[in-house]
Amino acid sequence: MSELTRIPAPDGVAPAAQYSHVVTGTGRLVAVAGQLPLDEEGRAVGAGDPAAQARQVFENLRRCLAAAGATFDDVVKLTCFVTDMAHLPAIRAARAAHIPDDRLPAASAVRVAGLVRPDCLMEIEAFAVVPR
Repeated sequence: MSELTRIPAPDGVAPAAQYSHVVTGTGRLVAVAGQLPLDEEGRAVGAGDPAAQARQVFENLRRCLAAAGATFDDVVKLTCFVTDMAHLPAIRAARAAHIPDDRLPAASAVRVAGLVRPDCLMEIEAFAVVPR
């Protein structure tokens, strides 16, 4: 596990709800491209089901992190692109299955008009810092 410091509420900044405002540490940077809810054959999972899609996205993120020698403990930033903000609870539930509350990364959520695949409701990218 890398040596990361999570700061949920810096002085003068309103406390974060379900993310850390700041995460810092030293090590090797790992950037994971936005992951779509696609299975290993490239087929969309969970048509119209944000919970199923979020679970698949986090499984894809887990596999990508592992390929780089990282885990969700090393994640410092998640960016979620969603076609509807109503999908955020499903994303939070999937995230909670992989990242405990005491290790929450910095995070952003952005509503978009659409994604590269119209059958996808979300795309999530990650940045991690792993020990050298």
